[in-house]
Amino acid sequence: MSYAKHAMTEFRAAGWVDENGNYCDEMQQAICEGVLKLLEVFSEEGHSGSSAPYTIKLFETLASFKPIVPLTGEDWEWLELDYDQRVSYQNIRGSRVFKDADGRAYDIEGIVFYDWYTDEDGVKQMSHYTCKDSHVYIEFPYTPKTDFIERPSNQ
Repeated sequence: MSYAKHAMTEFRAAGWVDENGNYCDEMQQAICEGVLKLLEVFSEEGHSGSSAPYTIKLFETLASFKPIVPLTGEDWEWLELDYDQRVSYQNIRGSRVFKDADGRAYDIEGIVFYDWYTDEDGVKQMSHYTCKDSHVYIEFPYTPKTDFIERPSNQ
């Protein structure tokens, strides 16, 4: 089965296309057509069983603007920010990493907090959030990682 045929089968199973291949939503159609283009290029590359997973993972990492090797903290990795009075920098390879004028670097998504709630249909759901307490000071080399911690709300 080709990538395109497999994708269309999955799009139908998801309810994004009908039995004739007609899209049910304009925005979803645009996304699906973009994915079909990516699958066409991927198919033309002729990857085997060993290179395909490696290529997919590398593409996913780069398309998500994530680093493929640890951040070094070297000067070339930083962009100076000037949106307030204090000097601060953002890492161009890992946008969740910042440093202050004193040179201390921190990851603003080092900790993600979560809590459980019940939605209007009675289904238990998880809510995620970050805040100042999410900042974790780091040392280089650094590979961004997130710890998830339950923090019940006061409601």
